[in-house]
Amino acid sequence: MSHLHTYEIDKKYSKSVAYFSMEFAIHQALKIYSGGLGFLAGSHMRSAYDLKQNLIGIGMLWSYGYYDQNRDEDRYLKIEFRRKRYYFLEDLNITVNVKINGKDVYVRAYLVPSELFNSAPLILLSTDIPENDYLSRTITHKLYDSNSETRVAQEIVLGVAGAKVLEELKIDPEIYHMNEGHSLPMTFELYKKYQNIDEVKKRVVFTTHTPEAAGNEEHNIDFLFKMGFFSDVSLEEVRNLTGIDKNMFSLTIGALKMSKIANAVSKIHGDVSNEMWSSIEGRCQIISITNAQNRKYWADKNLLKALDEHEEFELDSRKKHLKRLLFDEVANQTGKMFSPEILTIVWARRFAEYKRPGLLKYDLERFENMLKNQKHPVQIIWAGKPYPFDTQAINIFNDITYLAKKHKNLAVLIGYELDLSMKLKKGADIWLNTPRVTREASGTSGMSAAMNGAINLSIADGWHPEFCREGINSFTIPTEGRGLPIEEQDRLDNKSLMDILEHKIIPLYYDDRKEWMSVKKNSISDVIPAFDSGRMVHEYYTLMYNA
Repeated sequence: MSHLHTYEIDKKYSKSVAYFSMEFAIHQALKIYSGGLGFLAGSHMRSAYDLKQNLIGIGMLWSYGYYDQNRDEDRYLKIEFRRKRYYFLEDLNITVNVKINGKDVYVRAYLVPSELFNSAPLILLSTDIPENDYLSRTITHKLYDSNSETRVAQEIVLGVAGAKVLEELKIDPEIYHMNEGHSLPMTFELYKKYQNIDEVKKRVVFTTHTPEAAGNEEHNIDFLFKMGFFSDVSLEEVRNLTGIDKNMFSLTIGALKMSKIANAVSKIHGDVSNEMWSSIEGRCQIISITNAQNRKYWADKNLLKALDEHEEFELDSRKKHLKRLLFDEVANQTGKMFSPEILTIVWARRFAEYKRPGLLKYDLERFENMLKNQKHPVQIIWAGKPYPFDTQAINIFNDITYLAKKHKNLAVLIGYELDLSMKLKKGADIWLNTPRVTREASGTSGMSAAMNGAINLSIADGWHPEFCREGINSFTIPTEGRGLPIEEQDRLDNKSLMDILEHKIIPLYYDDRKEWMSVKKNSISDVIPAFDSGRMVHEYYTLMYNA
Protein backbone atom coordinates (compact mmCIF):
# COMPACT_ATOMS: atom_id res chain seq x y z
CA MET A 1 0.00 0.00 0.00
CA SER A 2 1.29 3.49 -0.78
CA HIS A 3 1.40 6.44 1.59
CA LEU A 4 -1.20 8.09 -0.69
CA HIS A 5 -3.92 5.64 0.37
CA THR A 6 -5.87 6.84 3.36
CA TYR A 7 -7.86 3.61 3.50
CA GLU A 8 -6.99 0.09 4.56
CA ILE A 9 -6.38 -2.06 1.47
CA ASP A 10 -8.53 -5.20 1.10
CA LYS A 11 -6.23 -8.26 0.83
CA LYS A 12 -8.12 -9.46 -2.27
CA TYR A 13 -6.97 -6.34 -4.09
CA SER A 14 -3.49 -5.89 -2.64
CA LYS A 15 -1.56 -6.02 -5.92
CA SER A 16 -0.47 -2.43 -6.59
CA VAL A 17 -1.82 -0.87 -9.79
CA ALA A 18 -1.19 2.45 -11.53
CA TYR A 19 -4.12 3.34 -13.79
CA PHE A 20 -3.13 5.76 -16.59
CA SER A 21 -5.87 7.74 -18.34
CA MET A 22 -5.98 11.00 -20.35
CA GLU A 23 -9.24 11.97 -18.65
CA PHE A 24 -11.07 11.33 -15.38
CA ALA A 25 -14.63 12.50 -14.61
CA ILE A 26 -14.53 12.48 -10.82
CA HIS A 27 -16.46 15.61 -9.87
CA GLN A 28 -18.22 18.50 -11.60
CA ALA A 29 -15.67 20.94 -10.18
CA LEU A 30 -12.69 19.11 -11.69
CA LYS A 31 -13.06 19.69 -15.45
CA ILE A 32 -10.46 17.33 -16.87
CA TYR A 33 -12.63 15.09 -19.08
CA SER A 34 -14.52 15.16 -22.38
CA GLY A 35 -16.81 12.14 -22.53
CA GLY A 36 -17.28 8.42 -22.03
CA LEU A 37 -13.62 7.54 -21.47
CA GLY A 38 -13.51 10.02 -18.57
CA PHE A 39 -16.88 8.97 -17.13
CA LEU A 40 -15.69 5.36 -17.17
CA ALA A 41 -12.36 6.22 -15.51
CA GLY A 42 -14.25 8.21 -12.87
CA SER A 43 -16.48 5.25 -12.05
CA HIS A 44 -13.40 3.00 -11.99
CA MET A 45 -11.75 5.27 -9.40
CA ARG A 46 -14.90 5.47 -7.26
CA SER A 47 -15.37 1.69 -7.22
CA ALA A 48 -11.67 1.12 -6.50
CA TYR A 49 -12.24 3.32 -3.43
CA ASP A 50 -15.46 1.49 -2.46
CA LEU A 51 -13.73 -1.90 -2.69
CA LYS A 52 -10.54 -0.59 -1.03
CA GLN A 53 -8.28 -1.53 -3.93
CA ASN A 54 -4.56 -0.80 -4.08
CA LEU A 55 -4.88 1.42 -7.13
CA ILE A 56 -3.63 4.92 -7.98
CA GLY A 57 -4.83 6.97 -10.94
CA ILE A 58 -2.37 8.89 -13.15
CA GLY A 59 -3.93 11.67 -15.20
CA MET A 60 -3.42 15.18 -16.53
CA LEU A 61 -4.24 18.54 -15.00
CA TRP A 62 -5.78 20.37 -17.98
CA SER A 63 -5.48 24.12 -17.31
CA TYR A 64 -8.34 24.91 -19.71
CA GLY A 65 -10.17 21.59 -19.43
CA TYR A 66 -11.86 20.29 -22.58
CA TYR A 67 -13.68 23.56 -23.28
CA ASP A 68 -16.58 25.60 -21.93
CA GLN A 69 -19.73 25.16 -23.97
CA ASN A 70 -21.68 28.39 -24.41
CA ARG A 71 -24.03 30.07 -26.89
CA ASP A 72 -23.43 33.05 -29.14
CA GLU A 73 -25.95 35.89 -29.55
CA ASP A 74 -28.00 33.79 -32.01
CA ARG A 75 -27.94 30.85 -29.54
CA TYR A 76 -25.60 28.75 -31.70
CA LEU A 77 -22.66 26.90 -30.20
CA LYS A 78 -19.88 29.06 -28.83
CA ILE A 79 -16.63 27.43 -27.78
CA GLU A 80 -14.71 29.12 -25.00
CA PHE A 81 -11.45 28.22 -23.31
CA ARG A 82 -11.28 29.54 -19.77
CA ARG A 83 -8.46 28.88 -17.37
CA LYS A 84 -9.44 26.76 -14.38
CA ARG A 85 -8.03 27.10 -10.88
CA TYR A 86 -8.20 24.28 -8.35
CA TYR A 87 -7.43 25.20 -4.77
CA PHE A 88 -8.43 21.76 -3.50
CA LEU A 89 -5.49 19.92 -5.10
CA GLU A 90 -2.50 18.99 -2.99
CA ASP A 91 0.91 19.92 -4.39
CA LEU A 92 3.09 16.82 -4.04
CA ASN A 93 6.25 18.97 -4.31
CA ILE A 94 7.58 16.72 -7.03
CA THR A 95 8.92 17.95 -10.35
CA VAL A 96 10.27 15.50 -12.93
CA ASN A 97 11.96 16.15 -16.20
CA VAL A 98 11.06 14.63 -19.60
CA LYS A 99 12.65 15.16 -23.01
CA ILE A 100 10.18 16.30 -25.65
CA ASN A 101 11.43 17.14 -29.12
CA GLY A 102 14.98 17.25 -27.75
CA LYS A 103 14.05 19.78 -25.09
CA ASP A 104 13.81 19.47 -21.31
CA VAL A 105 10.23 19.86 -20.09
CA TYR A 106 9.39 19.99 -16.39
CA VAL A 107 6.30 18.27 -15.03
CA ARG A 108 4.75 18.98 -11.64
CA ALA A 109 2.57 16.47 -9.79
CA TYR A 110 -0.60 17.25 -7.84
CA LEU A 111 -2.82 14.96 -5.79
CA VAL A 112 -6.59 14.56 -5.62
CA PRO A 113 -6.73 12.99 -2.13
CA SER A 114 -9.03 9.97 -1.96
CA GLU A 115 -11.25 11.40 0.78
CA LEU A 116 -12.04 14.50 -1.27
CA PHE A 117 -14.41 12.84 -3.75
CA ASN A 118 -14.40 9.25 -2.41
CA SER A 119 -12.18 7.92 -5.15
CA ALA A 120 -8.85 6.10 -5.23
CA PRO A 121 -5.95 8.60 -5.01
CA LEU A 122 -5.37 10.43 -8.29
CA ILE A 123 -2.10 12.06 -9.36
CA LEU A 124 -2.44 14.84 -11.95
CA LEU A 125 0.47 16.09 -14.07
CA SER A 126 1.02 19.65 -15.27
CA THR A 127 3.63 21.37 -17.46
CA ASP A 128 1.90 24.72 -16.90
CA ILE A 129 4.51 25.85 -14.36
CA PRO A 130 7.07 28.71 -14.17
CA GLU A 131 10.04 26.39 -14.89
CA ASN A 132 8.86 25.90 -18.50
CA ASP A 133 8.82 28.28 -21.46
CA TYR A 134 5.45 29.23 -22.95
CA LEU A 135 5.38 26.45 -25.56
CA SER A 136 6.06 23.74 -22.99
CA ARG A 137 3.46 25.22 -20.66
CA THR A 138 0.79 24.80 -23.34
CA ILE A 139 1.23 20.99 -23.39
CA THR A 140 -1.24 20.54 -20.52
CA HIS A 141 -3.52 23.43 -21.50
CA LYS A 142 -6.24 21.63 -23.49
CA LEU A 143 -7.44 18.03 -23.45
CA TYR A 144 -7.00 16.47 -26.94
CA ASP A 145 -5.29 19.48 -28.50
CA SER A 146 -5.86 19.57 -32.27
CA ASN A 147 -2.15 20.09 -33.01
CA SER A 148 -0.49 16.69 -33.41
CA GLU A 149 2.83 17.80 -31.89
CA THR A 150 1.05 18.97 -28.77
CA ARG A 151 -1.05 15.82 -28.74
CA VAL A 152 2.03 13.57 -28.83
CA ALA A 153 3.73 15.75 -26.20
CA GLN A 154 0.68 15.18 -23.96
CA GLU A 155 1.08 11.43 -24.39
CA ILE A 156 4.76 11.59 -23.47
CA VAL A 157 3.91 13.59 -20.34
CA LEU A 158 1.21 11.13 -19.28
CA GLY A 159 3.30 8.01 -19.94
CA VAL A 160 6.89 9.00 -19.17
CA ALA A 161 6.39 11.72 -16.54
CA GLY A 162 3.68 9.53 -14.95
CA ALA A 163 6.16 6.67 -14.54
CA LYS A 164 8.86 9.02 -13.24
CA VAL A 165 6.56 10.61 -10.65
CA LEU A 166 5.72 7.14 -9.27
CA GLU A 167 9.45 6.46 -9.00
CA GLU A 168 10.01 9.74 -7.14
CA LEU A 169 7.22 8.77 -4.75
CA LYS A 170 8.98 5.40 -4.20
CA ILE A 171 5.91 3.63 -5.58
CA ASP A 172 6.77 0.60 -7.68
CA PRO A 173 3.47 -0.64 -9.18
CA GLU A 174 3.18 -4.33 -9.96
CA ILE A 175 0.76 -3.43 -12.78
CA TYR A 176 0.63 -0.44 -15.14
CA HIS A 177 -2.86 -0.20 -16.66
CA MET A 178 -3.18 1.83 -19.87
CA ASN A 179 -6.75 3.05 -20.22
CA GLU A 180 -6.62 3.53 -24.03
CA GLY A 181 -3.31 3.81 -25.94
CA HIS A 182 -2.41 7.39 -24.96
CA SER A 183 0.04 6.41 -22.21
CA LEU A 184 2.04 4.03 -24.45
CA PRO A 185 5.34 5.97 -23.99
CA MET A 186 5.30 4.57 -20.44
CA THR A 187 6.03 1.07 -21.83
CA PHE A 188 9.21 2.29 -23.56
CA GLU A 189 10.27 4.04 -20.37
CA LEU A 190 9.86 0.69 -18.58
CA TYR A 191 11.76 -1.08 -21.35
CA LYS A 192 14.62 1.37 -20.88
CA LYS A 193 14.64 0.42 -17.20
CA TYR A 194 14.39 -3.38 -17.53
CA GLN A 195 15.99 -3.91 -20.97
CA ASN A 196 13.77 -6.97 -21.26
CA ILE A 197 10.42 -7.11 -23.04
CA ASP A 198 9.09 -9.93 -20.83
CA GLU A 199 9.76 -7.85 -17.71
CA VAL A 200 7.75 -5.02 -19.29
CA LYS A 201 4.90 -7.21 -20.51
CA LYS A 202 4.26 -8.90 -17.20
CA ARG A 203 3.62 -5.44 -15.69
CA VAL A 204 1.44 -3.89 -18.41
CA VAL A 205 -2.25 -4.32 -19.27
CA PHE A 206 -4.25 -2.36 -21.84
CA THR A 207 -7.90 -1.40 -22.34
CA THR A 208 -8.98 -0.55 -25.89
CA HIS A 209 -12.12 1.59 -25.98
CA THR A 210 -13.14 2.21 -29.53
CA PRO A 211 -13.24 0.78 -33.03
CA GLU A 212 -13.20 4.41 -34.28
CA ALA A 213 -10.18 5.50 -36.34
CA ALA A 214 -9.92 8.70 -34.28
CA GLY A 215 -9.59 6.62 -31.13
CA ASN A 216 -6.88 4.39 -32.62
CA GLU A 217 -4.27 7.04 -33.15
CA GLU A 218 -1.54 6.73 -35.77
CA HIS A 219 1.48 8.94 -36.35
CA ASN A 220 4.56 8.85 -38.55
CA ILE A 221 7.13 6.75 -36.69
CA ASP A 222 10.04 9.15 -37.43
CA PHE A 223 7.97 12.04 -36.10
CA LEU A 224 7.23 10.08 -32.90
CA PHE A 225 10.91 9.19 -32.54
CA LYS A 226 11.96 12.82 -32.97
CA MET A 227 9.37 13.89 -30.38
CA GLY A 228 10.80 11.44 -27.81
CA PHE A 229 7.74 9.15 -27.77
CA PHE A 230 9.93 6.04 -27.39
CA SER A 231 12.13 7.47 -24.58
CA ASP A 232 15.68 6.58 -25.62
CA VAL A 233 14.81 3.30 -27.32
CA SER A 234 16.26 3.17 -30.86
CA LEU A 235 13.94 3.04 -33.86
CA GLU A 236 15.27 -0.36 -34.86
CA GLU A 237 14.50 -1.66 -31.38
CA VAL A 238 11.00 -0.09 -31.44
CA ARG A 239 10.29 -1.85 -34.74
CA ASN A 240 11.55 -5.15 -33.30
CA LEU A 241 9.42 -4.82 -30.17
CA THR A 242 6.21 -3.83 -31.93
CA GLY A 243 6.58 -5.56 -35.28
CA ILE A 244 5.55 -2.29 -36.93
CA ASP A 245 7.68 -1.91 -40.06
CA LYS A 246 5.52 0.66 -41.85
CA ASN A 247 5.95 4.43 -41.67
CA MET A 248 2.73 4.88 -39.72
CA PHE A 249 2.87 3.76 -36.12
CA SER A 250 -0.44 2.72 -34.52
CA LEU A 251 -0.66 3.32 -30.77
CA THR A 252 -3.18 0.50 -30.42
CA ILE A 253 -0.93 -2.03 -32.16
CA GLY A 254 2.00 -0.82 -30.05
CA ALA A 255 -0.07 -1.33 -26.91
CA LEU A 256 -1.20 -4.82 -27.99
CA LYS A 257 2.45 -5.79 -28.45
CA MET A 258 3.75 -4.27 -25.19
CA SER A 259 1.09 -5.72 -22.83
CA LYS A 260 0.53 -9.13 -21.29
CA ILE A 261 -3.23 -8.92 -21.83
CA ALA A 262 -5.76 -6.45 -23.21
CA ASN A 263 -9.50 -6.03 -22.92
CA ALA A 264 -12.33 -4.65 -25.00
CA VAL A 265 -15.25 -2.99 -23.20
CA SER A 266 -18.25 -5.13 -24.16
CA LYS A 267 -18.79 -8.61 -25.58
CA ILE A 268 -19.59 -7.26 -29.07
CA HIS A 269 -16.58 -4.94 -28.88
CA GLY A 270 -14.46 -7.98 -27.94
CA ASP A 271 -15.48 -9.68 -31.19
CA VAL A 272 -15.00 -6.50 -33.20
CA SER A 273 -11.52 -5.90 -31.69
CA ASN A 274 -10.32 -9.47 -32.19
CA GLU A 275 -11.41 -9.27 -35.82
CA MET A 276 -9.92 -5.79 -36.30
CA TRP A 277 -6.49 -6.79 -35.00
CA SER A 278 -6.51 -10.45 -36.11
CA SER A 279 -3.63 -9.92 -38.56
CA ILE A 280 -1.26 -8.59 -35.87
CA GLU A 281 1.22 -11.34 -35.12
CA GLY A 282 2.40 -11.86 -31.58
CA ARG A 283 -0.17 -9.49 -30.09
CA CYS A 284 -1.50 -10.17 -26.62
CA GLN A 285 -4.87 -11.79 -26.04
CA ILE A 286 -7.94 -9.47 -26.08
CA ILE A 287 -10.66 -10.49 -23.63
CA SER A 288 -13.77 -8.51 -22.84
CA ILE A 289 -14.68 -6.79 -19.58
CA THR A 290 -17.89 -4.89 -20.10
CA ASN A 291 -17.82 -1.30 -18.88
CA ALA A 292 -19.96 -0.29 -15.94
CA GLN A 293 -20.88 2.77 -13.90
CA ASN A 294 -20.70 3.46 -10.17
CA ARG A 295 -24.19 3.02 -8.72
CA LYS A 296 -23.39 4.82 -5.46
CA TYR A 297 -22.55 7.98 -7.41
CA TRP A 298 -25.13 7.81 -10.22
CA ALA A 299 -28.31 6.22 -8.87
CA ASP A 300 -30.96 8.29 -7.09
CA LYS A 301 -31.17 6.81 -3.57
CA ASN A 302 -34.90 7.56 -3.11
CA LEU A 303 -35.75 5.89 -6.39
CA LEU A 304 -33.89 2.73 -5.34
CA LYS A 305 -35.52 2.83 -1.92
CA ALA A 306 -39.01 3.06 -3.45
CA LEU A 307 -38.15 0.12 -5.72
CA ASP A 308 -36.88 -1.96 -2.77
CA GLU A 309 -39.99 -1.25 -0.74
CA HIS A 310 -42.32 -1.96 -3.69
CA GLU A 311 -43.81 1.51 -3.35
CA GLU A 312 -45.06 2.13 -6.89
CA PHE A 313 -46.75 5.41 -6.08
CA GLU A 314 -43.55 6.62 -4.41
CA LEU A 315 -41.45 5.49 -7.38
CA ASP A 316 -43.71 7.36 -9.78
CA SER A 317 -43.82 10.58 -7.78
CA ARG A 318 -40.05 10.51 -7.20
CA LYS A 319 -39.46 10.18 -10.96
CA LYS A 320 -41.79 13.14 -11.56
CA HIS A 321 -39.86 15.15 -8.99
CA LEU A 322 -36.59 14.32 -10.79
CA LYS A 323 -38.18 15.36 -14.09
CA ARG A 324 -39.15 18.71 -12.54
CA LEU A 325 -35.54 19.33 -11.47
CA LEU A 326 -34.38 18.69 -15.03
CA PHE A 327 -37.15 20.89 -16.45
CA ASP A 328 -36.05 23.78 -14.21
CA GLU A 329 -32.71 23.54 -16.01
CA VAL A 330 -34.51 23.41 -19.41
CA ALA A 331 -36.53 26.51 -18.51
CA ASN A 332 -33.44 28.29 -17.24
CA GLN A 333 -31.44 27.61 -20.42
CA THR A 334 -34.15 27.82 -23.07
CA GLY A 335 -37.22 29.59 -21.66
CA LYS A 336 -39.36 26.51 -22.35
CA MET A 337 -41.61 24.94 -19.71
CA PHE A 338 -41.77 21.15 -19.88
CA SER A 339 -44.35 19.07 -18.00
CA PRO A 340 -43.52 16.07 -15.78
CA GLU A 341 -46.67 14.34 -17.07
CA ILE A 342 -45.36 14.19 -20.65
CA LEU A 343 -43.14 11.45 -22.10
CA THR A 344 -39.59 12.84 -22.22
CA ILE A 345 -36.98 11.50 -24.65
CA VAL A 346 -33.33 12.41 -24.10
CA TRP A 347 -30.38 12.08 -26.49
CA ALA A 348 -27.26 13.12 -24.56
CA ARG A 349 -23.64 12.06 -25.02
CA ARG A 350 -20.54 13.26 -26.84
CA PHE A 351 -21.74 14.89 -30.07
CA ALA A 352 -19.94 12.79 -32.68
CA GLU A 353 -21.22 12.16 -36.20
CA TYR A 354 -21.15 8.34 -35.89
CA LYS A 355 -23.42 8.57 -32.82
CA ARG A 356 -26.01 10.17 -35.15
CA PRO A 357 -27.48 12.88 -32.92
CA GLY A 358 -29.79 13.89 -35.78
CA LEU A 359 -31.16 10.43 -36.60
CA LEU A 360 -34.45 11.15 -34.82
CA LYS A 361 -35.23 14.06 -37.16
CA TYR A 362 -34.06 12.32 -40.35
CA ASP A 363 -37.62 12.20 -41.76
CA LEU A 364 -38.48 15.75 -40.81
CA GLU A 365 -42.16 15.59 -41.73
CA ARG A 366 -42.79 12.50 -39.65
CA PHE A 367 -40.75 13.94 -36.78
CA GLU A 368 -42.72 17.20 -36.78
CA ASN A 369 -46.01 15.29 -36.83
CA MET A 370 -44.89 13.44 -33.70
CA LEU A 371 -44.01 16.77 -32.06
CA LYS A 372 -47.45 18.21 -32.90
CA ASN A 373 -49.45 15.23 -31.61
CA GLN A 374 -51.76 16.63 -28.90
CA LYS A 375 -53.26 13.32 -27.79
CA HIS A 376 -49.90 11.69 -27.08
CA PRO A 377 -47.44 14.58 -26.61
CA VAL A 378 -43.65 14.16 -26.37
CA GLN A 379 -40.81 16.34 -25.10
CA ILE A 380 -37.31 15.90 -26.52
CA ILE A 381 -34.01 17.10 -25.10
CA TRP A 382 -30.59 17.02 -26.78
CA ALA A 383 -27.31 17.68 -25.01
CA GLY A 384 -23.63 16.95 -25.60
CA LYS A 385 -20.34 18.54 -26.50
CA PRO A 386 -19.00 18.22 -30.03
CA TYR A 387 -15.21 18.09 -30.31
CA PRO A 388 -14.32 21.82 -30.54
CA PHE A 389 -12.57 21.47 -33.91
CA ASP A 390 -15.08 19.07 -35.53
CA THR A 391 -17.04 21.34 -37.87
CA GLN A 392 -19.33 18.52 -39.01
CA ALA A 393 -20.45 17.74 -35.43
CA ILE A 394 -20.79 21.45 -34.59
CA ASN A 395 -23.00 21.92 -37.68
CA ILE A 396 -25.29 19.09 -36.56
CA PHE A 397 -25.50 20.69 -33.10
CA ASN A 398 -26.43 24.04 -34.66
CA ASP A 399 -28.97 22.43 -37.03
CA ILE A 400 -30.81 20.89 -34.09
CA THR A 401 -30.61 24.23 -32.22
CA TYR A 402 -32.20 25.92 -35.25
CA LEU A 403 -34.97 23.32 -35.38
CA ALA A 404 -35.64 23.75 -31.65
CA LYS A 405 -36.37 27.46 -32.18
CA LYS A 406 -39.81 26.74 -33.59
CA HIS A 407 -40.92 23.98 -31.19
CA LYS A 408 -41.70 24.59 -27.56
CA ASN A 409 -41.32 20.87 -26.76
CA LEU A 410 -37.76 20.58 -28.17
CA ALA A 411 -34.74 21.71 -26.17
CA VAL A 412 -31.00 21.74 -26.77
CA LEU A 413 -28.96 22.14 -23.60
CA ILE A 414 -25.34 23.22 -23.23
CA GLY A 415 -22.79 22.35 -20.55
CA TYR A 416 -22.92 18.57 -20.83
CA GLU A 417 -20.70 17.74 -17.85
CA LEU A 418 -21.22 15.51 -14.81
CA ASP A 419 -23.97 17.59 -13.16
CA LEU A 420 -26.08 18.06 -16.28
CA SER A 421 -25.53 14.43 -17.25
CA MET A 422 -26.86 13.43 -13.82
CA LYS A 423 -29.97 15.64 -14.18
CA LEU A 424 -30.69 14.29 -17.67
CA LYS A 425 -30.39 10.65 -16.64
CA LYS A 426 -32.62 11.18 -13.62
CA GLY A 427 -35.19 13.17 -15.57
CA ALA A 428 -35.40 11.10 -18.79
CA ASP A 429 -38.21 8.61 -19.47
CA ILE A 430 -36.48 7.30 -22.61
CA TRP A 431 -32.71 7.29 -23.03
CA LEU A 432 -32.06 7.25 -26.76
CA ASN A 433 -28.86 5.80 -28.27
CA THR A 434 -28.42 5.78 -32.05
CA PRO A 435 -24.82 4.98 -33.11
CA ARG A 436 -24.01 3.35 -36.45
CA VAL A 437 -23.89 -0.33 -35.59
CA THR A 438 -20.47 -1.80 -34.48
CA ARG A 439 -19.09 1.73 -34.06
CA GLU A 440 -20.07 1.98 -30.39
CA ALA A 441 -17.70 0.08 -28.12
CA SER A 442 -19.80 0.29 -24.98
CA GLY A 443 -22.11 3.29 -24.53
CA THR A 444 -22.03 3.57 -20.74
CA SER A 445 -24.44 6.52 -20.44
CA GLY A 446 -27.35 4.11 -20.84
CA MET A 447 -26.26 2.25 -17.71
CA SER A 448 -26.43 5.23 -15.37
CA ALA A 449 -29.70 6.25 -17.07
CA ALA A 450 -31.21 2.80 -16.40
CA MET A 451 -30.19 3.09 -12.73
CA ASN A 452 -32.49 6.12 -12.58
CA GLY A 453 -35.55 4.59 -14.19
CA ALA A 454 -34.86 5.86 -17.71
CA ILE A 455 -35.77 3.18 -20.25
CA ASN A 456 -33.13 2.50 -22.91
CA LEU A 457 -34.07 2.68 -26.56
CA SER A 458 -30.90 1.75 -28.39
CA ILE A 459 -29.29 0.32 -31.49
CA ALA A 460 -28.10 -3.24 -30.74
CA ASP A 461 -24.50 -2.25 -30.12
CA GLY A 462 -22.06 -1.90 -27.22
CA TRP A 463 -23.39 -3.05 -23.84
CA HIS A 464 -27.08 -2.98 -24.85
CA PRO A 465 -27.41 -6.59 -26.16
CA GLU A 466 -25.94 -7.89 -22.87
CA PHE A 467 -28.58 -6.03 -20.88
CA CYS A 468 -31.65 -5.90 -23.06
CA ARG A 469 -34.69 -8.10 -22.50
CA GLU A 470 -36.77 -6.74 -25.36
CA GLY A 471 -39.89 -4.92 -24.16
CA ILE A 472 -39.25 -6.11 -20.60
CA ASN A 473 -36.45 -3.77 -19.45
CA SER A 474 -35.62 -1.80 -22.63
CA PHE A 475 -36.19 -1.56 -26.38
CA THR A 476 -33.95 -2.17 -29.39
CA ILE A 477 -33.97 -0.34 -32.71
CA PRO A 478 -33.62 -3.10 -35.33
CA THR A 479 -30.84 -2.44 -37.84
CA GLU A 480 -31.53 -3.91 -41.26
CA GLY A 481 -29.18 -1.48 -42.94
CA ARG A 482 -25.83 -3.12 -42.13
CA GLY A 483 -23.49 -2.94 -45.08
CA LEU A 484 -25.70 -0.53 -47.06
CA PRO A 485 -24.56 2.99 -48.01
CA ILE A 486 -24.70 5.34 -45.01
CA GLU A 487 -27.60 7.38 -46.39
CA GLU A 488 -29.74 4.26 -46.87
CA GLN A 489 -28.71 2.88 -43.47
CA ASP A 490 -29.80 6.11 -41.79
CA ARG A 491 -33.12 6.12 -43.63
CA LEU A 492 -33.93 2.55 -42.57
CA ASP A 493 -32.75 3.04 -38.99
CA ASN A 494 -34.81 6.20 -38.69
CA LYS A 495 -37.91 4.35 -39.92
CA SER A 496 -37.36 1.56 -37.36
CA LEU A 497 -36.79 4.11 -34.60
CA MET A 498 -39.96 6.08 -35.40
CA ASP A 499 -42.02 2.88 -35.74
CA ILE A 500 -40.99 1.77 -32.25
CA LEU A 501 -41.69 5.18 -30.74
CA GLU A 502 -45.09 5.58 -32.42
CA HIS A 503 -46.37 2.01 -32.21
CA LYS A 504 -44.82 0.75 -28.96
CA ILE A 505 -43.29 3.28 -26.58
CA ILE A 506 -45.65 6.27 -26.80
CA PRO A 507 -48.84 4.13 -26.54
CA LEU A 508 -47.27 2.18 -23.64
CA TYR A 509 -46.55 5.38 -21.70
CA TYR A 510 -50.03 6.84 -22.15
CA ASP A 511 -52.32 3.80 -22.38
CA ASP A 512 -50.76 1.11 -20.20
CA ARG A 513 -49.19 2.70 -17.13
CA LYS A 514 -48.99 -0.63 -15.33
CA GLU A 515 -46.83 -2.16 -18.06
CA TRP A 516 -44.77 1.03 -18.36
CA MET A 517 -44.08 0.89 -14.62
CA SER A 518 -43.03 -2.75 -14.94
CA VAL A 519 -40.49 -1.96 -17.71
CA LYS A 520 -39.15 0.94 -15.67
CA LYS A 521 -38.73 -1.21 -12.55
CA ASN A 522 -36.99 -3.97 -14.54
CA SER A 523 -34.69 -1.37 -16.05
CA ILE A 524 -33.51 -0.30 -12.59
CA SER A 525 -33.22 -3.76 -11.08
CA ASP A 526 -31.61 -5.49 -14.08
CA VAL A 527 -28.80 -2.94 -14.46
CA ILE A 528 -27.55 -3.67 -10.93
CA PRO A 529 -25.24 -5.48 -10.12
CA ALA A 530 -24.11 -6.56 -13.62
CA PHE A 531 -23.43 -3.00 -14.81
CA ASP A 532 -22.30 -1.53 -11.50
CA SER A 533 -18.57 -0.78 -11.65
CA GLY A 534 -17.93 -2.82 -8.49
CA ARG A 535 -18.28 -5.88 -10.74
CA MET A 536 -16.03 -4.30 -13.35
CA VAL A 537 -13.12 -3.35 -11.08
CA HIS A 538 -13.27 -6.79 -9.44
CA GLU A 539 -12.95 -8.37 -12.91
CA TYR A 540 -9.97 -6.17 -13.74
CA TYR A 541 -8.17 -7.64 -10.74
CA THR A 542 -9.14 -11.25 -11.36
CA LEU A 543 -8.91 -11.36 -15.17
CA MET A 544 -6.16 -8.82 -15.91
CA TYR A 545 -3.96 -7.78 -13.00
CA ASN A 546 -3.66 -11.22 -11.39
CA ALA A 547 -3.70 -13.12 -14.69
